[in-house]
Amino acid sequence: MALDTHGTGKGLTGAEHVTGNAFVSIGALLLGLLLAALDQTIVSTALPTIVSDLGGLEHLSWVVTAYLLASTAATPLWGKLGDQYGRKRLFQTAVVIFLVGSALCGTAQNMPQLIAFRALQGLGGGGLIVLSMAIVGDLVPPRERGRYQGLFGAVFGATSVLGPLLGGVLTQHLSWRWVFYVNLPVGVVALAVIATALRIPRRFARHVIDYLGTFLIAAVATCLVLVASLGGTTWAWGSAQIIGLAVLGVVLAAVFVGAERRAAEPVLPLKLFGIRTFTLSAVISFIVGFAMFGAMTYLPTFLQVVHGISPTLSGVYMLPMVVGLLLSSTVSGQIVSRTGRWKVFPLAGTAVTTIGLLLLHRLDERSPTAEMSACFFVFGLGLGLVMQVLVLIVQNAVGYEDLGVATSGATFFRSIGASFGVALFGTVFASRLAHNLDAAFRGLHLPPGVSAHALQSDPRGIAHLPPGLRPAALHAFASAITDVFLYAAPVALLGFALAWFLKEDRLRGAVTAPDVSETIAPNPVERSSYDECCRALSLLGTREGRREIYRKITERAGYDLLPAASWLLLRIRRFGSVEPGVLAERSPVPLEAVLAAVRQVEERHLAERRGLDLYLTESGREVAERLASAREESLAQLLGDWWQPGRSTDLSQLVKELTGELCGSERERPHRAAPTTLT
Repeated sequence: MALDTHGTGKGLTGAEHVTGNAFVSIGALLLGLLLAALDQTIVSTALPTIVSDLGGLEHLSWVVTAYLLASTAATPLWGKLGDQYGRKRLFQTAVVIFLVGSALCGTAQNMPQLIAFRALQGLGGGGLIVLSMAIVGDLVPPRERGRYQGLFGAVFGATSVLGPLLGGVLTQHLSWRWVFYVNLPVGVVALAVIATALRIPRRFARHVIDYLGTFLIAAVATCLVLVASLGGTTWAWGSAQIIGLAVLGVVLAAVFVGAERRAAEPVLPLKLFGIRTFTLSAVISFIVGFAMFGAMTYLPTFLQVVHGISPTLSGVYMLPMVVGLLLSSTVSGQIVSRTGRWKVFPLAGTAVTTIGLLLLHRLDERSPTAEMSACFFVFGLGLGLVMQVLVLIVQNAVGYEDLGVATSGATFFRSIGASFGVALFGTVFASRLAHNLDAAFRGLHLPPGVSAHALQSDPRGIAHLPPGLRPAALHAFASAITDVFLYAAPVALLGFALAWFLKEDRLRGAVTAPDVSETIAPNPVERSSYDECCRALSLLGTREGRREIYRKITERAGYDLLPAASWLLLRIRRFGSVEPGVLAERSPVPLEAVLAAVRQVEERHLAERRGLDLYLTESGREVAERLASAREESLAQLLGDWWQPGRSTDLSQLVKELTGELCGSERERPHRAAPTTLT
């Protein structure tokens, strides 16, 4: 196995990345990613059963929030530590932490234990997501990276659909504890494969890690979430504890600002907030995370408690929301990348999300299945319209040096919004439920052991109520949950108002639709500017992308040639000559396209035969030179104002690398005597 020792190719030889150890390694990375992505969604349908078993319905939100906060806060640390100390060992550590957390969650005997163990699980989960994505960059050359990033995106899309279903099946037919135990065999397999098969280049980048900034931003977020979740329930809003937490949050935020101004590599550079588009997008991302995960956490409770639907079927009932989200997210991203127009989507998305929340508020214990499915679909449709575009416009608004940290910043605010939303929704639900149950049972004689407080802790008590009392109890639960959506609607409406202030700048050619991993809330993202740019430009490495870039190159150079003919001329220019038969065997270009290109360059006397090989003629050499200039100009045009005189060295290296790869890697050398290693 030949490794790139110079740090420019960033991985294996092109021939090896799809076979042998590299293919097995990518499979293991996908397993690791599956664990973390699944745990963001699998718990939702199990939550009603968990709180019925362990008690503490008022703390339901923290089962989700603890995981989200821990994974979000740890994300930048995993990324930097992986760069500095090697990603393989860090990835194995993340898997072990995640599995230990999963095992402990499965054995939890009360809600405080479960919440603490979920935080530990989230700590490992953040590392699984970040490091699995980064290791792909170590294994796969830039032009091939797009297709593998697509696989990782597919995992996120699949878990969005399968998570609630699998959580329901395990809860109903085994136990809610298996929602966590199911991670163990998958994780052990991933660990074993990584230990034996994963071979990545040893590339170490020195970082001045912003430990203080990471701690402070996590502490600020925790204070805000504690205020949202404990205010009005555990402690009164005007209590010393809540006021103290709020003041502590403000003080820590001020300290964070001071620390980030002095940090060599700040976790969240303050200069980004000087860019209006970034600031607005960050706030809207917060709102999207707030609405999405707040709703996803409480919809299964509505279905299972109010409508008596089984945990398995509650996952099926939520599918319209997930389908609407994935559908509109994919379509909006594609439309934006093709037309360059994007402002309509955050406007439409926040508006439709607001309408979806108001429709969810209208649901009650008598709502038919068709009505609920329609409301869920509209809500998902609105979220999907805005999620893809927010990441895209942030990437378009910043310079190359801030590309990576701006992307991670946008997804960070979405994750914090999800944590805050779940906590605040929990507070509204708990306070409304207590009020509704007290009002429903006021003046009534209840059976022994039955009380409003008991029902708040264990909704299964509804089944033991006298038939005459059950409708009132169900209505109390239904209105408490749907009131949550009413309180969230003004927040989504604020997002709609803010979206009007976004300035629709022209998109760079390199800014294409983000992959699913960047747009499924609340997935934290931590990638360098090089990785983000590489991900975008790697689309040129697909067969369709290469055909399109060669069509544009030919047009720019002013020639009437087949795209494959231009590609062939540049191959001959690079290698001196080509043997068409070998070229057809080793390149990804179809045989018929190679033969058509050979015929055209021979007919136009741009190349001539000498034995089995094709060589450029004098006129062919002139054409090839103009095509080569047009190729670099085309790549530079895609990069827009990132490609400036003072551009980054690694960006220049990426363009040089892709320029070479667009006309063939060494493994595709069109001669019989191909070299066996790369240098």
